[in-house]
Amino acid sequence: MGMLDGKVAIVTGAGHGIGRGHALELAKHGAKVVVNDLGVSVKGEGEGKDADLTVDIIRERGGEAVANYENVADYEGAGRMVAQAVDTYGQLDVLVNNAGIVRDSAIWNMSEGDFDAVINVHVKGTWAPCHHAARHWRDRSKAGETFTGRVINTTSGAGLVGNFGQSNYATAKAGIAGMTQTLSLELAKLGITVNCVGPAAATRITG
Repeated sequence: MGMLDGKVAIVTGAGHGIGRGHALELAKHGAKVVVNDLGVSVKGEGEGKDADLTVDIIRERGGEAVANYENVADYEGAGRMVAQAVDTYGQLDVLVNNAGIVRDSAIWNMSEGDFDAVINVHVKGTWAPCHHAARHWRDRSKAGETFTGRVINTTSGAGLVGNFGQSNYATAKAGIAGMTQTLSLELAKLGITVNCVGPAAATRITG
């Protein structure tokens, strides 16, 4: 028996790195996992099916998982991702917002497009899944269900103390910390806890 048997989790940006680690660990403890990844480079360019490899690993280890290729920064796409979890497995219990990109340069060299892209993926890409998940949980609560849920957002040391060449990324990660504090207040009455973590690991993003 796993501690997460019967639970359903979404992990965004789970095709590589920390996101894949989250997905594998959740599955190891019994959760059914929706593995989201747009399949882009660390700069958010291109497309692929990177989520498939994580799904394959989970299944080879005896777990349950499905791939999702939605852009979490797209409002409708985030909604479809949450709907996939509910339609496939009947519910949603855990949301891990991990998707992110980097486009580093000093502020005098940074383009508006590079600033906007990073803010969009990190901030809206956290807010939109939280929004749709919250609506799912609110509907369950109104229907009289008793349940608990977990949201884990991803911040960074750059968002807390800054980092040269990352005015876009640091701003995004600081915003996620503030969003997490607010959502923890809003969702507490539904039995949902909202926290953020700032993991450090050698990944594609860190180089």
